[in-house]
Amino acid sequence: MDSTHFFGKYAGKVWKVLNSRGPKTLTQLQKASGLTLKEASIGLGWLAREGKIKVIKTGNLQMKFELCE
Repeated sequence: MDSTHFFGKYAGKVWKVLNSRGPKTLTQLQKASGLTLKEASIGLGWLAREGKIKVIKTGNLQMKFELCE
């Protein structure tokens, strides 16, 4: 399996959750997507690298992720 497919499938699941349910924390993304925390993080990293998400700070160490417009 090539790396694009491997990482892309996690990014796709994360994108679908953010697209249908709006901004989410990493834990919320993990639960809503059915991915492990590691897989959800990989998906977020892929989307961030592509410039498709932005971070919303919601507290000291809290943040949510949302799709860019």
